[in-house]
Amino acid sequence: MYYTARDGSVPAIDFLDGCPTKVAAYLLAVLDAVADAPPPRYSGGGQWEAMHGDMAGYHEVRATGPGREQFRLFCILENADESELSRRGFERPAIAVISGLRKPWRTTFDDRDYRAIRVLGDDYRSHVPRRIAS
Repeated sequence: MYYTARDGSVPAIDFLDGCPTKVAAYLLAVLDAVADAPPPRYSGGGQWEAMHGDMAGYHEVRATGPGREQFRLFCILENADESELSRRGFERPAIAVISGLRKPWRTTFDDRDYRAIRVLGDDYRSHVPRRIAS
C-alpha cells in the first residue's frame, strides 16, 4: 500500500521510479517478504529495520546500489485491532510505504531529510480512512 499525498502524488512510487531497476526490485522483494511474514516473525537481517528516536514508529527497507549508494524506503505498519483497521480502511494488517531517500555511502541523512519523511507520515496518519494508492 502506498501513501497518496494531498496533491495526488505517490512519493514512494516517485522514489522507486528514480531508483536503478535492480535496487527498486530488491526493495519491493523485501517488502513482499515482510508482508508474507510480518514483524516480529520477519527478522529483517539488516534489510528491514525498526527506526528509533524521532523516527520511532517507522520502519525502513535498506538497499545498496551501484557505487555503494544507499537507498531507504520508509514505511509505517498498520497493525491495530480489527475494528481500528477497518476504520482506517484496511481488512487486515498492512505496510504503508510513505517515501524514500538515497545517500552516498558512509554519509548520514540529516534532520531535514527525516523531517520531510515525518511530514508525509503525519499527513498519512491524519486521514481516516487512509489515503492510499490502489
